[in-house]
Order: sequence, then structure tokens, then C-alpha cells
Amino acid sequence: MIAKPSIPKGTRDFLPEETAKRNYIFDTIKSVYSLHGFQQIETPAMENLSTLMGKYGEEGDKLLFKILNSGDYMSALTDDELLTKNSVKLTSKLSEKGLRYDLTVPFARFVVQYRDQIKFPFRRFQIQPVWRADRPQKGRYREFYQCDADIVGSDSLLNELELVQIIDEVFARFGMRVAVKLNNRKILAGIAEIIGENDKIVDITVAIDKLDKIGIDNVNAELREKGLSDTAVAKLQPILAMSGANKDKINELAQILKDSEIGMKGVNEMQTLFSLIENAGIQCQVDADLTLARGLNYYTGTIIEVKALDFEIGSITGGGRYDNLTGVFGVDGLSGVGISFGADRIYDVLNGLNLYPESITCQTKVIFLNLGEKEVAFALPVVKSLRQAGVAVELYADAAKFKKQMGYANDRKIPYVAIIGESELQSGVIALKDMTTGEQTNLTAEELIAKLQ
Repeated sequence: MIAKPSIPKGTRDFLPEETAKRNYIFDTIKSVYSLHGFQQIETPAMENLSTLMGKYGEEGDKLLFKILNSGDYMSALTDDELLTKNSVKLTSKLSEKGLRYDLTVPFARFVVQYRDQIKFPFRRFQIQPVWRADRPQKGRYREFYQCDADIVGSDSLLNELELVQIIDEVFARFGMRVAVKLNNRKILAGIAEIIGENDKIVDITVAIDKLDKIGIDNVNAELREKGLSDTAVAKLQPILAMSGANKDKINELAQILKDSEIGMKGVNEMQTLFSLIENAGIQCQVDADLTLARGLNYYTGTIIEVKALDFEIGSITGGGRYDNLTGVFGVDGLSGVGISFGADRIYDVLNGLNLYPESITCQTKVIFLNLGEKEVAFALPVVKSLRQAGVAVELYADAAKFKKQMGYANDRKIPYVAIIGESELQSGVIALKDMTTGEQTNLTAEELIAKLQ
């Protein structure tokens, strides 16, 4: 028995209907990016390992897919090297390239490589797949798409505003209610400073980021486990309990952090950004969320996260401000801010809430049945004219039974069927059947084109 073919774990095939839905997501995001003047770039699926290694930490390096050198790659190894079974040393000789882990490091490489050819501030977007040798599980894949947009070479908070505007527009087009959560890395640093635990900022933020999931008592317990004193934990309570309008939370935070220089910088940035958001007429919900602590290893200012309000799922968009995108490649001081839409999670939300437009699942608007050679000869110039008019048309290839052809049209959810039989040939008309209402009318070729355009 021949084994059934399969694909690698953590990857997926997409059937036509699924592909149409995904393209709807990509096209919507792409159109909004373009509307805001972002320029599209693409980078290779594989990068030199020297570009990728060391950029994601020790654990990240383990999740990189390495590509074996072409040719007789084993000839580069000695017997002694093979016997050591040292995978790190062996990999460095067997592999010079790897699949990209994300779009950010390739973008940093791109900016450095072409810095004399691009104009700053540089507004880029990129929609491409990435690969991670992670353990596959629900909602986590080894191959998935990222939809990134970044503005580099400018410190202005108007850039953060523009990214919030993009988020607002994209999800409005999807018909999804979302909440945009905003915080600032400098505020988190100020909180750590004001409670006397500067060196434990990561432990503090990792714990408070779980507040919604595990509750205040468990957060406090985790903080104590990480070595925070009872005094420091007590000082943190008013911040964790903060509620009310965004302006009230920021004003209260300004009082708490008044003795922290870096904390007040974050407060001032947050005040400015919320003022811009108010003036810009953002429609979606925007919240100051002081427990938001994603990306602390690289974000230096504003932190952004988006949650769906009507569907239980993790973050569907995230991003933030970083001060040194290209420093890892020897070019320091290039600040930027960016976001990334989680296309796979957005796909799940749109499916769960049934928010896809009906028109995207079938692009074909009309199919001509094949009832004989003379009928096909009559149909061919009409099919050509319809396509020239921008109407998606199919002509059934085989002269199969009428019922089979109609069943095909019904299964494909094609809205109209064009029928040319003996009586239509004699009259010089086409019978057009509306598959939704069942109504059938006789039309000339010109009338048919006018109706379907």
C-alpha cells in the first residue's frame, strides 16, 4: 500500500476558500499600509547564519532552521570533529545559511546594507512567512506569516499615533471590535526605581503582565518569590490597582513617579500620545495599561498590544518603540517604531465571528455551461468580452450532463449560470440563472455584460 503523502509538522496547506480568506486579510492590511505612505520591501527566505545567530538569545538560536551547505558538505569535517558530536561546532561548518526567524532582524540588515539608497525617515512594510523550529501546538506553527510596518529614523510620537491610526482602520475594515493597550518602557523602569528594585525590572514586569490571568494575590506571591521585599510589593499595590479614565491613570502615575526622571519621561510621552489620539478621532477603544510589558528586551519607549473584544484569543497585534534597530550590525542610534499584525490569529477571529464578506470565497461571478460544440462556439466571444469588462468567468470544459454542471456551479457557490441551448442559439440570447433566487432571464450578450459588470 502506498503511504499517504503528508507535510512537516507545524506547517499547513490552505484550500482555495482558506487562501481567499487569508488573501483578504493580507490585502486589507497592505492597502491600509499603502494608504499611509509605507513602502513594501521583501527579503530572502534565507539569510546568512552570521546575520541571524545571536540576535534572539540562546533559546532563539536553537529555534533557527539551519540549511545544509550544498555539495559535499561532509568533506569540511575531520574525523575528530565528527567524533566530538558537538552540534554547535558541527553546524558552523555544515551550514552557512538559515531560514529567517522573524522580519525584524532581516529588516535591520536591509537598512544597514541599503542605508545610502533609502530616504529617512524610512516607512517600510513587509508581509512574508517566517520559520521557527518550535514545538507545534494549537495556534503556534513552524511556518507562519508576519505583517510588519516600521518607521525608522524619527523620534516623533506622531509615528506612534500613525500606527494606532493604522490599527484603527484595519480592524474597522474587518468589522472587529478591538482594544488597543498602550504602555511605556520608561514608565516600567520608573516603577522599578520608585519601589527600590531597579535590578528586578524584568521579574517585576513578567509578574504584573500576568495580572489578568492569575490575579493580584498570585502576582504578589510571584514577586516575593523573585526576591522583592514586602515593602517593595506594598509600594506596587496602588499602581496595580489603578483604574478609571486614561487621563486619571496617567495623572495619578505622574504623582507616584514624580521623583523618577526616567519614569516622568515615560509619563510625558504617554500624555502626549493620548492627546494626539484624542485629536485624531480614533474610533476603537484605547487604554493605558500599566501591566503591559511585552518586548522588554528591545522596546525602549511606547509598547502596543491589541486584543479582540468579542473573541477569546491572545494578542492579535503588537509593537513598540526601539532606540537602536541597527546597532547589532554596527550602525548605532537609529530609532524606530513598528507593529506586526498576527495574520493567523486574525484569521481565527474572523472565522469565529463570521466576519468575512461572502464575495471573497468565490471570485467567479458566472459560469457558462457546455451543452455542445455550437453552443461553446457562441459562448467563447461572450466569455472574452466579459473578461475584458473585468467580470470573472468560467466555461465548463466537458460536455457533461446538465445536472452535473449545475451541481458544480452550486458547490462552487458561483452566483450566476449562463445557459446556451438550441432555443437560445436560434434567438441569439443567453439564459442567465440567478443561483440565489432561482430567477432566469434571457439577455443579449450586451445586456449580459451590462448586468454583470
